[in-house]
Amino acid sequence: MSHVQTSSSYLPQPQGPVWIAGAGVSGRGAADLATQLGWSVCIIDSNFTAASELADRHGGSAMTVEEAHSRLDEASLIVTSPGWRPDTPLLHDAQAQGIPVIGDVELAWCADRDGRFGEPRTWLAVTGTNGKTTATAMLASMMAESGAAAEAVGNIGVAVGTALTQTPRVSVMVAELSSFQLHWSPTLTPDAGVILNLAEDHIDWHGSMDAYAADKARVYRGPVIGVNADDERVCREVERYMELSSTSSGSDTPARRVVEFTMGEPSAGQVGVIDGRIVDRACVPADSEGVDIADATRISPPGPAGVADALAATAIARSQGVEPDAIARALSSFVVEKHRGQVVYEAGDIRWIDNSKATNPHATDAALSAVESCVWIAGGQLKGAQIDDLIHKNADRISAAVVLGQDREIIRQSLATVHPRIPLTVITSTDPVIAMNEAVQAASKLAQPGDTVLLAPAAASLDMYTGMSQRGDLFAEAARRYGRGTEG
Repeated sequence: MSHVQTSSSYLPQPQGPVWIAGAGVSGRGAADLATQLGWSVCIIDSNFTAASELADRHGGSAMTVEEAHSRLDEASLIVTSPGWRPDTPLLHDAQAQGIPVIGDVELAWCADRDGRFGEPRTWLAVTGTNGKTTATAMLASMMAESGAAAEAVGNIGVAVGTALTQTPRVSVMVAELSSFQLHWSPTLTPDAGVILNLAEDHIDWHGSMDAYAADKARVYRGPVIGVNADDERVCREVERYMELSSTSSGSDTPARRVVEFTMGEPSAGQVGVIDGRIVDRACVPADSEGVDIADATRISPPGPAGVADALAATAIARSQGVEPDAIARALSSFVVEKHRGQVVYEAGDIRWIDNSKATNPHATDAALSAVESCVWIAGGQLKGAQIDDLIHKNADRISAAVVLGQDREIIRQSLATVHPRIPLTVITSTDPVIAMNEAVQAASKLAQPGDTVLLAPAAASLDMYTGMSQRGDLFAEAARRYGRGTEG
Protein backbone atom coordinates (compact mmCIF):
# COMPACT_ATOMS: atom_id res chain seq x y z
CA MET A 1 0.00 0.00 0.00
CA SER A 2 1.39 3.42 -0.95
CA HIS A 3 0.43 6.34 1.27
CA VAL A 4 1.30 10.02 1.36
CA GLN A 5 4.96 10.78 1.92
CA THR A 6 5.72 12.78 5.03
CA SER A 7 7.52 16.09 4.69
CA SER A 8 7.85 19.40 6.49
CA SER A 9 5.31 20.99 4.13
CA TYR A 10 1.61 21.44 4.81
CA LEU A 11 0.72 19.97 1.44
CA PRO A 12 0.36 16.18 1.15
CA GLN A 13 2.66 14.42 -1.31
CA PRO A 14 0.57 11.67 -2.94
CA GLN A 15 2.22 8.66 -4.52
CA GLY A 16 0.41 8.25 -7.81
CA PRO A 17 -2.87 9.90 -8.82
CA VAL A 18 -4.85 11.73 -6.16
CA TRP A 19 -8.36 10.32 -5.94
CA ILE A 20 -11.10 12.94 -6.29
CA ALA A 21 -14.31 11.60 -4.72
CA GLY A 22 -17.24 13.24 -6.47
CA ALA A 23 -17.58 14.77 -9.94
CA GLY A 24 -19.83 17.65 -8.89
CA VAL A 25 -18.98 21.30 -8.22
CA SER A 26 -16.54 20.57 -5.38
CA GLY A 27 -14.97 17.71 -7.30
CA ARG A 28 -14.37 19.91 -10.31
CA GLY A 29 -12.73 22.54 -8.13
CA ALA A 30 -10.55 19.94 -6.40
CA ALA A 31 -9.50 18.45 -9.75
CA ASP A 32 -8.61 21.91 -11.07
CA LEU A 33 -6.48 22.65 -8.02
CA ALA A 34 -4.81 19.24 -8.01
CA THR A 35 -3.87 19.67 -11.67
CA GLN A 36 -2.39 23.10 -10.98
CA LEU A 37 -0.33 21.51 -8.22
CA GLY A 38 1.12 19.15 -10.80
CA TRP A 39 -0.74 16.06 -9.63
CA SER A 40 -2.46 13.48 -11.79
CA VAL A 41 -6.07 12.75 -10.86
CA CYS A 42 -8.46 9.84 -10.75
CA ILE A 43 -12.12 10.87 -10.57
CA ILE A 44 -14.49 8.65 -8.59
CA ASP A 45 -18.26 8.91 -8.87
CA SER A 46 -21.26 6.60 -8.98
CA ASN A 47 -22.03 8.28 -12.32
CA PHE A 48 -19.18 6.91 -14.43
CA THR A 49 -20.04 9.17 -17.38
CA ALA A 50 -19.67 12.30 -15.24
CA ALA A 51 -16.45 10.96 -13.74
CA SER A 52 -15.02 10.18 -17.18
CA GLU A 53 -15.89 13.60 -18.59
CA LEU A 54 -14.15 15.36 -15.70
CA ALA A 55 -11.17 13.02 -15.90
CA ASP A 56 -10.80 13.65 -19.63
CA ARG A 57 -10.62 17.41 -19.04
CA HIS A 58 -7.65 16.83 -16.75
CA GLY A 59 -5.94 14.01 -18.59
CA GLY A 60 -6.76 11.64 -15.75
CA SER A 61 -8.59 8.38 -15.16
CA ALA A 62 -12.01 7.53 -13.75
CA MET A 63 -13.61 4.81 -11.63
CA THR A 64 -16.97 4.01 -10.18
CA VAL A 65 -17.26 4.05 -6.39
CA GLU A 66 -17.50 0.26 -6.35
CA GLU A 67 -14.33 -0.18 -8.40
CA ALA A 68 -12.46 2.33 -6.26
CA HIS A 69 -13.46 0.45 -3.13
CA SER A 70 -12.09 -2.78 -4.57
CA ARG A 71 -8.78 -1.07 -5.45
CA LEU A 72 -8.38 0.89 -2.24
CA ASP A 73 -4.85 -0.39 -1.68
CA GLU A 74 -3.77 1.74 -4.67
CA ALA A 75 -4.88 5.02 -3.06
CA SER A 76 -2.50 7.38 -1.27
CA LEU A 77 -4.72 10.47 -0.89
CA ILE A 78 -8.45 11.05 -1.32
CA VAL A 79 -9.92 14.53 -1.75
CA THR A 80 -13.64 14.18 -1.11
CA SER A 81 -16.59 16.38 -1.93
CA PRO A 82 -17.93 17.70 1.40
CA GLY A 83 -21.32 16.06 1.07
CA TRP A 84 -19.85 12.54 1.21
CA ARG A 85 -20.61 11.18 4.67
CA PRO A 86 -17.85 9.87 6.94
CA ASP A 87 -19.58 6.49 7.05
CA THR A 88 -19.44 6.09 3.27
CA PRO A 89 -17.73 2.67 2.97
CA LEU A 90 -15.01 3.96 0.63
CA LEU A 91 -14.04 6.85 2.93
CA HIS A 92 -14.51 4.91 6.17
CA ASP A 93 -12.33 2.03 4.99
CA ALA A 94 -9.71 4.38 3.55
CA GLN A 95 -9.30 6.13 6.89
CA ALA A 96 -9.23 2.79 8.70
CA GLN A 97 -6.29 1.82 6.49
CA GLY A 98 -4.46 5.08 7.21
CA ILE A 99 -5.15 6.69 3.84
CA PRO A 100 -5.66 10.45 4.32
CA VAL A 101 -9.10 11.77 3.36
CA ILE A 102 -9.45 15.55 3.09
CA GLY A 103 -11.79 18.05 1.47
CA ASP A 104 -11.21 20.71 -1.16
CA VAL A 105 -11.04 23.44 1.49
CA GLU A 106 -8.26 21.60 3.32
CA LEU A 107 -6.40 21.08 0.04
CA ALA A 108 -6.62 24.80 -0.76
CA TRP A 109 -5.52 25.73 2.77
CA CYS A 110 -2.46 23.48 2.60
CA ALA A 111 -1.50 24.73 -0.86
CA ASP A 112 -1.80 28.33 0.30
CA ARG A 113 0.20 27.76 3.48
CA ASP A 114 2.92 26.08 1.43
CA GLY A 115 3.24 29.22 -0.67
CA ARG A 116 2.31 27.43 -3.88
CA PHE A 117 0.36 30.49 -5.01
CA GLY A 118 2.46 33.26 -3.52
CA GLU A 119 2.54 34.68 -0.02
CA PRO A 120 0.05 32.88 2.26
CA ARG A 121 -3.24 34.69 2.56
CA THR A 122 -5.29 35.78 5.56
CA TRP A 123 -8.15 33.35 6.18
CA LEU A 124 -11.27 34.46 8.06
CA ALA A 125 -13.72 31.58 8.62
CA VAL A 126 -17.45 31.96 9.26
CA THR A 127 -19.67 29.05 10.27
CA GLY A 128 -22.84 28.38 12.24
CA THR A 129 -26.19 26.72 11.77
CA ASN A 130 -27.75 29.82 10.20
CA GLY A 131 -26.76 33.24 8.90
CA LYS A 132 -23.42 32.17 7.42
CA THR A 133 -23.89 33.68 3.98
CA THR A 134 -25.06 37.07 5.21
CA ALA A 135 -22.34 37.37 7.85
CA THR A 136 -19.67 36.25 5.37
CA ALA A 137 -20.78 38.77 2.77
CA MET A 138 -20.87 41.54 5.39
CA LEU A 139 -17.37 40.67 6.61
CA ALA A 140 -15.98 40.54 3.07
CA SER A 141 -17.49 43.99 2.41
CA MET A 142 -15.95 45.37 5.61
CA MET A 143 -12.52 44.01 4.71
CA ALA A 144 -12.80 45.41 1.18
CA GLU A 145 -13.84 48.83 2.51
CA SER A 146 -10.67 48.80 4.62
CA GLY A 147 -8.61 48.53 1.44
CA ALA A 148 -7.86 44.80 1.59
CA ALA A 149 -8.13 42.63 -1.52
CA ALA A 150 -10.86 40.53 0.11
CA GLU A 151 -13.14 37.94 -1.46
CA ALA A 152 -16.07 35.93 -0.12
CA VAL A 153 -15.24 32.29 -0.84
CA GLY A 154 -16.40 28.77 -0.03
CA ASN A 155 -20.17 28.35 -0.08
CA ILE A 156 -20.54 31.95 -1.22
CA GLY A 157 -18.75 33.70 -4.05
CA VAL A 158 -15.97 31.65 -5.62
CA ALA A 159 -14.51 28.27 -4.70
CA VAL A 160 -11.52 28.45 -2.38
CA GLY A 161 -9.24 26.82 -4.94
CA THR A 162 -10.31 29.26 -7.64
CA ALA A 163 -9.64 32.21 -5.33
CA LEU A 164 -6.01 31.11 -4.93
CA THR A 165 -5.33 31.62 -8.63
CA GLN A 166 -7.58 34.61 -9.21
CA THR A 167 -6.32 37.80 -10.85
CA PRO A 168 -6.11 40.33 -9.32
CA ARG A 169 -4.75 38.44 -6.35
CA VAL A 170 -7.02 37.82 -3.35
CA SER A 171 -5.14 38.50 -0.12
CA VAL A 172 -7.99 37.97 2.37
CA MET A 173 -10.14 34.85 2.05
CA VAL A 174 -13.45 35.36 3.88
CA ALA A 175 -14.70 31.78 3.87
CA GLU A 176 -18.23 30.57 4.55
CA LEU A 177 -17.69 26.99 5.71
CA SER A 178 -20.25 24.28 6.41
CA SER A 179 -19.90 21.59 9.04
CA PHE A 180 -19.28 19.12 6.19
CA GLN A 181 -16.35 21.15 4.85
CA LEU A 182 -14.91 21.57 8.32
CA HIS A 183 -15.17 17.84 9.04
CA TRP A 184 -12.87 17.18 6.09
CA SER A 185 -10.42 19.97 7.08
CA PRO A 186 -8.23 18.38 9.78
CA THR A 187 -5.49 21.06 9.83
CA LEU A 188 -7.26 24.22 8.66
CA THR A 189 -6.20 27.04 11.00
CA PRO A 190 -7.83 30.34 10.04
CA ASP A 191 -6.47 33.65 11.27
CA ALA A 192 -9.89 34.28 12.80
CA GLY A 193 -12.98 32.12 13.09
CA VAL A 194 -16.52 32.67 14.31
CA ILE A 195 -19.46 30.37 15.09
CA LEU A 196 -22.60 32.46 14.67
CA ASN A 197 -24.97 30.04 16.40
CA LEU A 198 -25.53 26.34 17.01
CA ALA A 199 -28.76 24.37 16.71
CA GLU A 200 -29.50 20.78 15.79
CA ASP A 201 -28.87 20.28 12.08
CA HIS A 202 -27.38 17.54 9.89
CA ILE A 203 -27.35 15.16 12.86
CA ASP A 204 -27.93 12.25 10.49
CA TRP A 205 -24.66 13.15 8.73
CA HIS A 206 -22.53 13.81 11.82
CA GLY A 207 -24.04 11.17 14.07
CA SER A 208 -24.67 13.41 17.09
CA MET A 209 -25.03 17.02 18.16
CA ASP A 210 -21.67 16.82 19.92
CA ALA A 211 -19.96 15.66 16.74
CA TYR A 212 -21.68 18.42 14.74
CA ALA A 213 -20.57 21.09 17.22
CA ALA A 214 -17.03 19.71 17.35
CA ASP A 215 -16.70 19.97 13.57
CA LYS A 216 -17.99 23.55 13.69
CA ALA A 217 -15.40 24.36 16.38
CA ARG A 218 -12.57 23.66 13.96
CA VAL A 219 -12.77 27.35 13.01
CA TYR A 220 -11.42 28.03 16.50
CA ARG A 221 -7.94 26.61 15.83
CA GLY A 222 -6.48 30.02 15.05
CA PRO A 223 -5.47 33.05 17.12
CA VAL A 224 -8.83 34.89 17.09
CA ILE A 225 -12.10 33.30 18.25
CA GLY A 226 -15.42 35.04 17.60
CA VAL A 227 -18.08 33.99 20.12
CA ASN A 228 -21.83 34.63 20.20
CA ALA A 229 -22.24 35.38 23.90
CA ASP A 230 -26.03 35.00 23.58
CA ASP A 231 -25.88 31.41 22.34
CA GLU A 232 -25.47 28.90 25.18
CA ARG A 233 -24.42 26.09 22.87
CA VAL A 234 -21.69 28.21 21.30
CA CYS A 235 -20.41 29.27 24.72
CA ARG A 236 -20.35 25.66 25.92
CA GLU A 237 -18.49 24.59 22.79
CA VAL A 238 -15.91 27.35 23.29
CA GLU A 239 -15.33 26.21 26.87
CA ARG A 240 -15.00 22.59 25.76
CA TYR A 241 -12.69 23.48 22.91
CA MET A 242 -10.47 25.73 25.03
CA GLU A 243 -10.20 23.06 27.74
CA LEU A 244 -9.34 20.42 25.16
CA SER A 245 -6.77 22.70 23.55
CA SER A 246 -5.11 23.50 26.87
CA THR A 247 -4.56 19.81 27.62
CA SER A 248 -3.34 18.83 24.16
CA SER A 249 -1.60 21.96 22.91
CA GLY A 250 1.97 21.93 21.73
CA SER A 251 4.52 24.65 21.30
CA ASP A 252 3.04 25.64 17.93
CA THR A 253 -0.46 26.27 19.30
CA PRO A 254 -1.33 29.98 18.88
CA ALA A 255 -2.31 32.13 21.83
CA ARG A 256 -6.04 32.72 21.44
CA ARG A 257 -7.89 36.00 21.70
CA VAL A 258 -11.63 35.77 22.35
CA VAL A 259 -13.86 38.46 20.85
CA GLU A 260 -17.50 38.20 21.92
CA PHE A 261 -20.60 39.78 20.44
CA THR A 262 -24.06 40.23 21.97
CA MET A 263 -27.42 41.69 21.04
CA GLY A 264 -27.44 43.39 24.42
CA GLU A 265 -25.32 46.14 25.93
CA PRO A 266 -21.69 45.06 25.61
CA SER A 267 -19.40 44.43 28.54
CA ALA A 268 -15.65 44.92 28.23
CA GLY A 269 -14.39 42.51 25.56
CA GLN A 270 -17.65 42.50 23.61
CA VAL A 271 -19.26 44.10 20.58
CA GLY A 272 -22.92 44.90 21.23
CA VAL A 273 -25.75 47.40 20.97
CA ILE A 274 -26.25 50.57 23.02
CA ASP A 275 -29.24 52.83 22.31
CA GLY A 276 -29.69 51.34 18.85
CA ARG A 277 -26.03 51.72 17.90
CA ILE A 278 -23.41 49.01 17.34
CA VAL A 279 -20.60 49.67 19.80
CA ASP A 280 -17.20 47.99 20.03
CA ARG A 281 -15.84 47.37 23.54
CA ALA A 282 -13.70 44.41 22.47
CA CYS A 283 -10.97 45.89 20.29
CA VAL A 284 -10.36 49.03 22.32
CA PRO A 285 -8.24 49.89 25.38
CA ALA A 286 -9.49 48.22 28.57
CA ASP A 287 -10.55 51.53 30.13
CA SER A 288 -12.45 52.68 27.03
CA GLU A 289 -16.22 53.17 27.05
CA GLY A 290 -16.28 51.80 23.53
CA VAL A 291 -16.21 52.96 19.93
CA ASP A 292 -19.39 53.81 18.03
CA ILE A 293 -19.65 51.81 14.80
CA ALA A 294 -23.04 52.06 13.06
CA ASP A 295 -26.82 52.40 13.38
CA ALA A 296 -28.17 48.94 14.25
CA THR A 297 -31.72 49.94 13.32
CA ARG A 298 -30.79 50.38 9.65
CA ILE A 299 -29.14 47.01 9.12
CA SER A 300 -30.19 44.95 6.11
CA PRO A 301 -31.73 42.42 6.44
CA PRO A 302 -33.85 43.97 9.19
CA GLY A 303 -34.58 42.19 12.44
CA PRO A 304 -32.54 40.42 15.11
CA ALA A 305 -30.90 37.91 12.74
CA GLY A 306 -29.52 40.66 10.51
CA VAL A 307 -28.20 42.60 13.50
CA ALA A 308 -26.58 39.46 14.93
CA ASP A 309 -24.80 38.84 11.61
CA ALA A 310 -23.61 42.45 11.55
CA LEU A 311 -22.30 42.16 15.11
CA ALA A 312 -20.39 38.97 14.29
CA ALA A 313 -18.87 40.48 11.16
CA THR A 314 -17.97 43.66 13.06
CA ALA A 315 -16.26 41.68 15.83
CA ILE A 316 -14.04 39.82 13.37
CA ALA A 317 -13.35 42.90 11.24
CA ARG A 318 -12.32 44.91 14.29
CA SER A 319 -10.04 42.07 15.41
CA GLN A 320 -8.27 42.50 12.06
CA GLY A 321 -7.81 46.23 12.57
CA VAL A 322 -10.62 47.53 10.36
CA GLU A 323 -11.58 51.10 11.26
CA PRO A 324 -15.14 51.96 12.37
CA ASP A 325 -15.88 54.17 9.35
CA ALA A 326 -15.03 51.33 6.94
CA ILE A 327 -17.41 49.02 8.79
CA ALA A 328 -20.14 51.68 8.77
CA ARG A 329 -19.74 52.18 5.00
CA ALA A 330 -19.94 48.44 4.38
CA LEU A 331 -23.10 48.05 6.45
CA SER A 332 -24.84 51.07 4.94
CA SER A 333 -24.37 49.75 1.40
CA PHE A 334 -24.98 46.07 2.15
CA VAL A 335 -27.71 44.34 0.14
CA VAL A 336 -29.04 41.00 1.36
CA GLU A 337 -28.45 37.94 -0.82
CA LYS A 338 -31.33 36.20 -2.57
CA HIS A 339 -33.43 33.77 -0.53
CA ARG A 340 -32.16 35.16 2.79
CA GLY A 341 -34.86 37.60 3.82
CA GLN A 342 -35.14 39.39 0.48
CA VAL A 343 -38.22 41.51 -0.16
CA VAL A 344 -39.35 40.28 -3.58
CA TYR A 345 -42.62 42.18 -3.92
CA GLU A 346 -44.49 45.01 -2.22
CA ALA A 347 -47.95 46.36 -2.90
CA GLY A 348 -49.65 48.79 -0.59
CA ASP A 349 -49.41 47.46 2.94
CA ILE A 350 -48.28 43.90 2.18
CA ARG A 351 -44.68 42.71 1.75
CA TRP A 352 -43.58 39.39 0.28
CA ILE A 353 -40.30 38.06 1.70
CA ASP A 354 -38.30 35.14 0.33
CA ASN A 355 -36.39 33.35 3.08
CA SER A 356 -36.21 29.99 1.33
CA LYS A 357 -32.77 29.53 2.94
CA ALA A 358 -34.57 28.98 6.27
CA THR A 359 -34.39 25.20 5.90
CA ASN A 360 -34.68 24.34 9.60
CA PRO A 361 -36.68 25.60 12.61
CA HIS A 362 -33.74 27.60 14.00
CA ALA A 363 -33.43 29.66 10.82
CA THR A 364 -37.18 30.07 10.58
CA ASP A 365 -37.31 31.34 14.16
CA ALA A 366 -34.92 34.12 13.15
CA ALA A 367 -37.02 34.91 10.07
CA LEU A 368 -40.28 35.04 12.04
CA SER A 369 -38.73 37.22 14.74
CA ALA A 370 -38.02 39.89 12.13
CA VAL A 371 -41.71 40.48 11.31
CA GLU A 372 -44.66 41.67 13.39
CA SER A 373 -47.48 39.86 11.61
CA CYS A 374 -47.21 37.37 8.80
CA VAL A 375 -48.85 34.79 6.61
CA TRP A 376 -46.34 31.99 7.01
CA ILE A 377 -45.63 29.65 4.08
CA ALA A 378 -43.93 26.52 5.40
CA GLY A 379 -43.18 22.94 4.53
CA GLY A 380 -40.85 20.51 2.82
CA GLN A 381 -38.60 17.90 4.41
CA LEU A 382 -38.40 18.40 8.18
CA LYS A 383 -35.84 15.60 8.53
CA GLY A 384 -37.19 14.76 11.97
CA ALA A 385 -37.06 18.32 13.30
CA GLN A 386 -39.67 19.32 15.90
CA ILE A 387 -41.56 22.55 15.29
CA ASP A 388 -44.00 22.83 18.20
CA ASP A 389 -41.63 25.12 20.11
CA LEU A 390 -41.10 27.27 17.01
CA ILE A 391 -44.83 27.78 16.55
CA HIS A 392 -45.49 28.36 20.25
CA LYS A 393 -42.74 30.99 20.46
CA ASN A 394 -43.96 32.87 17.37
CA ALA A 395 -47.73 32.34 17.68
CA ASP A 396 -48.40 36.05 18.11
CA ARG A 397 -46.57 36.79 14.85
CA ILE A 398 -48.33 34.18 12.68
CA SER A 399 -51.71 35.56 11.57
CA ALA A 400 -52.31 32.77 9.03
CA ALA A 401 -50.42 29.89 7.48
CA VAL A 402 -50.07 27.94 4.26
CA VAL A 403 -48.38 24.53 4.36
CA LEU A 404 -47.07 22.42 1.50
CA GLY A 405 -44.56 19.71 0.74
CA GLN A 406 -43.69 16.29 2.07
CA ASP A 407 -44.17 17.02 5.77
CA ARG A 408 -47.10 19.42 5.46
CA GLU A 409 -49.30 17.23 7.64
CA ILE A 410 -46.82 17.37 10.53
CA ILE A 411 -46.79 21.16 10.37
CA ARG A 412 -50.58 21.30 10.00
CA GLN A 413 -51.04 19.16 13.11
CA SER A 414 -48.59 21.27 15.08
CA LEU A 415 -50.35 24.48 14.07
CA ALA A 416 -53.74 22.97 14.91
CA THR A 417 -52.49 21.98 18.36
CA VAL A 418 -50.38 24.98 19.30
CA HIS A 419 -52.14 27.78 17.41
CA PRO A 420 -55.62 26.41 16.57
CA ARG A 421 -57.47 29.65 15.79
CA ILE A 422 -55.44 30.86 12.83
CA PRO A 423 -56.65 30.44 9.24
CA LEU A 424 -54.76 27.57 7.62
CA THR A 425 -54.53 26.34 4.03
CA VAL A 426 -53.02 22.99 3.03
CA ILE A 427 -51.54 22.63 -0.47
CA THR A 428 -51.62 19.01 -1.65
CA SER A 429 -50.06 19.32 -5.11
CA THR A 430 -46.61 17.79 -5.51
CA ASP A 431 -45.82 19.66 -8.71
CA PRO A 432 -43.27 22.35 -7.72
CA VAL A 433 -44.70 25.15 -9.85
CA ILE A 434 -48.36 24.38 -9.20
CA ALA A 435 -47.78 23.94 -5.45
CA MET A 436 -45.98 27.27 -5.09
CA ASN A 437 -48.50 29.12 -7.25
CA GLU A 438 -51.36 27.73 -5.15
CA ALA A 439 -49.52 28.59 -1.92
CA VAL A 440 -48.96 32.18 -3.01
CA GLN A 441 -52.56 32.58 -4.20
CA ALA A 442 -53.81 31.26 -0.86
CA ALA A 443 -51.47 33.56 1.06
CA SER A 444 -52.64 36.53 -1.00
CA LYS A 445 -56.24 35.86 0.05
CA LEU A 446 -55.24 35.46 3.71
CA ALA A 447 -52.99 38.53 3.99
CA GLN A 448 -54.33 41.60 5.78
CA PRO A 449 -53.06 45.20 5.76
CA GLY A 450 -49.68 45.36 7.47
CA ASP A 451 -48.94 41.66 6.99
CA THR A 452 -45.80 40.14 5.55
CA VAL A 453 -46.18 37.01 3.44
CA LEU A 454 -43.13 35.08 4.57
CA LEU A 455 -41.64 32.05 2.86
CA ALA A 456 -39.58 30.55 5.68
CA PRO A 457 -40.20 26.83 5.24
CA ALA A 458 -38.41 25.39 8.32
CA ALA A 459 -37.68 22.43 6.06
CA ALA A 460 -35.41 21.27 3.26
CA SER A 461 -36.56 21.69 -0.33
CA LEU A 462 -35.59 18.49 -2.13
CA ASP A 463 -39.00 16.86 -1.80
CA MET A 464 -40.23 18.96 -4.73
CA TYR A 465 -37.51 21.38 -5.78
CA THR A 466 -33.97 21.16 -7.13
CA GLY A 467 -32.88 23.22 -4.14
CA MET A 468 -33.80 26.14 -1.94
CA SER A 469 -32.89 28.56 -4.78
CA GLN A 470 -35.52 27.15 -7.13
CA ARG A 471 -38.08 27.18 -4.32
CA GLY A 472 -37.33 30.83 -3.61
CA ASP A 473 -37.31 31.84 -7.27
CA LEU A 474 -40.70 30.24 -7.86
CA PHE A 475 -42.06 32.02 -4.78
CA ALA A 476 -40.78 35.38 -6.05
CA GLU A 477 -42.25 34.80 -9.51
CA ALA A 478 -45.61 33.79 -8.05
CA ALA A 479 -45.62 36.73 -5.64
CA ARG A 480 -45.15 39.17 -8.50
CA ARG A 481 -47.85 37.39 -10.52
CA TYR A 482 -50.49 36.69 -7.88
CA GLY A 483 -49.56 38.86 -4.93
CA ARG A 484 -51.80 41.68 -3.96
CA GLY A 485 -51.60 44.57 -1.60
CA THR A 486 -54.04 46.92 0.02
CA GLU A 487 -53.90 50.19 -1.81
CA GLY A 488 -54.23 53.13 0.50
